[in-house]
Amino acid sequence: MTTAPSEEPGRKVTFAEAARLLAARDPVIADLLAKTGPPRLSRPAESHFATLVRAIVYQQLAGAAASAIHSRLIAALDGDVQPEGLLQLSDETLRAVGLSRAKVASLRDLSAKVLDGTVVMTARGLSRESNDEITERLSTVRGIGRWTAEMFLLFQLRRLDVWPTGDLGVRRGYGLAWGIPTPTPKQLEALGEPYRPYRSVLAWYCWRAAELYGRAGESALTR
Repeated sequence: MTTAPSEEPGRKVTFAEAARLLAARDPVIADLLAKTGPPRLSRPAESHFATLVRAIVYQQLAGAAASAIHSRLIAALDGDVQPEGLLQLSDETLRAVGLSRAKVASLRDLSAKVLDGTVVMTARGLSRESNDEITERLSTVRGIGRWTAEMFLLFQLRRLDVWPTGDLGVRRGYGLAWGIPTPTPKQLEALGEPYRPYRSVLAWYCWRAAELYGRAGESALTR
């Protein structure tokens, strides 16, 4: 496969357009595009801050339990998910909604770092930062790792060139689609290079390949 072309100056390429560009150069992507259509990403329904709050709450929890805790937290905030309001809630209130001590600490750390500017949440500020800069800032928050930052970049900010090499679904899907053993994160990093600047599209098709060929359950990431 030849390297994907860059998007035209001054115009943002859509995920569907990027998929077609990659498909024209890679028969595997072309086959996945034909079978599943262009990438489908739901429009963000929450603020950037609220999305990160949800990510912290949902970590290491089953969907139903996480949803119940998250709903109680939103109710405690009167539906207004802002760092100032979250910091005003007592530890007792946060624990009462079902949050662990570690998640209480994470939410407080996130709120404080948004307020002091360590973590930028404004649209204008984020538009000025690269993927690496945003990931670095988010990774300073207790409980937010690289994977959470990458999912934020891809699904919340809809960045086109996010390549989550540590994601097992992406690794498995790549191996299944391209007919190779499941690559390591290091191997996957190199394998993604020809797909710049549209590696988010590649990641989406890897998830779909894991579903199609690996009998993986349907994922919220591809719906």
